[in-house]
Amino acid sequence: MRRISSISSLFSLVLVRRSFSDKIHLISIRSYSDQLSSPKPPGPLPQYRDLVEKGRLQNDPYQEKVALALENLLQRLEQYEKDMQEYHIKLANWEKKREDERRRLLMEEAELKQQGDFWTSVNKRRIELLGRWTFRRNVDVEPGVGKWVTYLNREKKLDSLVGRRPTAPPAPKGLYIYGNVGSGKTMLMDMFYGATEGIIKHRRRLHFHEAMLKINEEMHRLWKNQVEEKSLQSSISSWIMNLPVDMKVKEWLAAEERYKQEVQMKNILPEVADKFLVDWKAGQRGASILCFDEIQTVDVFAIVALSGILSRLLSNGTVLIATSNRAPKDLNQDGMQREIFQKFVAKLEKHCEVVLVGSEIDYRRLIAQRSVDQVHYFWPLDGITLKEFEKTWCQVADQSGGQITSNTIPVMFGRTLEVPESCNGVARFTFDYLCGRPVGAADYIAVAKNYHTVLISDIPVMSMRIHDKARRFITLVDELYNHHCGLFCSAASSIDNLFQGTEEGTLFDLESFQFETETEGSKLRRNVLAEGSVSSGGAPAGIVSMLSGQEEMFAFR
Repeated sequence: MRRISSISSLFSLVLVRRSFSDKIHLISIRSYSDQLSSPKPPGPLPQYRDLVEKGRLQNDPYQEKVALALENLLQRLEQYEKDMQEYHIKLANWEKKREDERRRLLMEEAELKQQGDFWTSVNKRRIELLGRWTFRRNVDVEPGVGKWVTYLNREKKLDSLVGRRPTAPPAPKGLYIYGNVGSGKTMLMDMFYGATEGIIKHRRRLHFHEAMLKINEEMHRLWKNQVEEKSLQSSISSWIMNLPVDMKVKEWLAAEERYKQEVQMKNILPEVADKFLVDWKAGQRGASILCFDEIQTVDVFAIVALSGILSRLLSNGTVLIATSNRAPKDLNQDGMQREIFQKFVAKLEKHCEVVLVGSEIDYRRLIAQRSVDQVHYFWPLDGITLKEFEKTWCQVADQSGGQITSNTIPVMFGRTLEVPESCNGVARFTFDYLCGRPVGAADYIAVAKNYHTVLISDIPVMSMRIHDKARRFITLVDELYNHHCGLFCSAASSIDNLFQGTEEGTLFDLESFQFETETEGSKLRRNVLAEGSVSSGGAPAGIVSMLSGQEEMFAFR
């Protein structure tokens, strides 16, 4: 049984990673561009070549090719930002003019209604026509058909009066970067994202799990607002209340306004997309970019949501830079929602240059070869191992200088999560507490944001029989990695045997449990177990990943 050589060195490493001291040669690829004091950071290609020259990266022609493509895109974005600012001025003027005209049309209809001509000449005829149609077809008229016809006619008239929506300037093609795990995709994307600071107003970087949570949160907020607006029957816009017409006409106008909102809310995904990216503090003008790490289609909701939102963003001129382990056409291995997915792929390929990082080198090995001085994975779950894990917990807690207490941390959607044992940025959980209950990515993100070091005990051997727990564990480790957390584990078996197969084949691919992250010296990849090795010989030094079952094979990569 190997012992941890220096708990304090791990703790110092975590603190250094968080403080980004200029005196330490530890560079975070995911956020190193934020350290630059220049108002205009260097582009991804100069950054890449500088790191190679300093020996912090190994030169890779595939990576350099992608860096060059990103550099060219960055140069095109500067002009595109100016073009989009001019476009948004035109769009704002058009929207104001259209709204003014719409209210004018409503006023004309209200005056006709007040005079009685509106319902006698128009609505009566409409009812007669609908009556004949229903008699011939022998079907029921859906409630609101009359309103729908009126709404469409009004929109058509507005098009003729105001003109069509201004056409946005053609957006430069984004990049869809895919390739093997460990090839440097996320590193290159983050170089680009850092270089856009000060150039693009509306920019956002999201990982898959975070994006899905944001989408859910925004959909919930919009639906909630819609329900609240419906419940406020007496709420009539101030511009309607001030009109010189009787109350019945005002109520009719208010009903027309509500119907317009209902029509817009029937397809909620475009509404979510419109508020998904724009930095409202910076105003609506200007270009927008979305850097999306690890695009996946793990279920039907992911396909429908990503298709609706990304398609809307791309159609409105957002430039997408995405990473994935698969080419776009290979994302949906299970064939879910095939028609929607095919349209989504067509949209991606139209608006993005698809680039393969074809390197066969897994740069994780560079880290694994050097991670031999500390133990962070303890197995099996026998008396000796448990004693060593408890000793580790005491050392880490003591190093933090605080008192071990329980805590409650906030989670998205107004929820909270109880943390049984924590101490100044360090927390301890059992596997069943984090993965055996109905919790998910939102909870794990909350843990990762509140604690720089996490200890997880009693991890069992996993198979299809506890597939839900295995999936949660994948998401948990993924989020701990994304937030640069240190991790200690005690488990029932070695890493090689932690994830068992089934009669249908192996459930997990043990080559995927490492991820792109920081450079330390010439290292490109980092073990998610915070530079640790495994104890009890025979297991590989880098923790290696799960999933070889179809779509799940890539869920944790």
